[in-house]
Amino acid sequence: MRRILTALLFTVLTACAVAPGKDAAAPASAAVAADPSPPGTAPRDSREWEPTVQAWEAQDARVRRMPGAVVFVGSSSIRLWATLSEDFPGVATINRGYGSSRVYDSVYFADRIVNAYQPRAVVFYAGENDLNEGRTPRQVRDDFVAFVRRVQAGTPKARIAFISIKPSPSRSALLPQVRQANSLIHDYIRGARGVDYLDVFTPMLDPAGESRPELFVADRLHMNAEGYAIWTRVVGAWLDKL
Repeated sequence: MRRILTALLFTVLTACAVAPGKDAAAPASAAVAADPSPPGTAPRDSREWEPTVQAWEAQDARVRRMPGAVVFVGSSSIRLWATLSEDFPGVATINRGYGSSRVYDSVYFADRIVNAYQPRAVVFYAGENDLNEGRTPRQVRDDFVAFVRRVQAGTPKARIAFISIKPSPSRSALLPQVRQANSLIHDYIRGARGVDYLDVFTPMLDPAGESRPELFVADRLHMNAEGYAIWTRVVGAWLDKL
């Protein structure tokens, strides 16, 4: 009799284990996936830019950079801004834009391309390449937060400006992500110390809310002089207040 009761009890317990009720926890695979990498980490190796940064450091060894300049840092829209000194007369500008860089690249190199100069201000543009490569708006925001923290740790008195991600016609499919990333970063900046949001996105749209192709060169990604004129007005107004 004892053996029969033991066998029955084992059968009941086994059945309960393999057939959970409707309130049982969902399997882990059903959980919402988080963004794959934490702020400031790189799905691609930022060290691909090491030769570029080393070339800047070699230039700096020959030409002394005085503290108090304004560093412009970020992707190709900064690198191709060849008229910085003419656009901002009387401002000591340092251009540290590099190719197709992403926000997390500037986090990686912040001590060498920003803090090394002890600037009074930093003008930052990146995020468009990140979104194009599959980074989420939240990841772009978090990477920018990591950049701010890195700069403020090394140059605590520097004022930082984020130029909003522009609406490039060649990447019109990304406009929803661009809007979301800009909004997330703007929300963060509202509560951040020493950081400002510079809106170039809005004046680069037509009345229908679409990109203005006349502001871009033939590749519909990089800007012409008319596009940079908008950036100059927005950034210049900010620099005038410093």
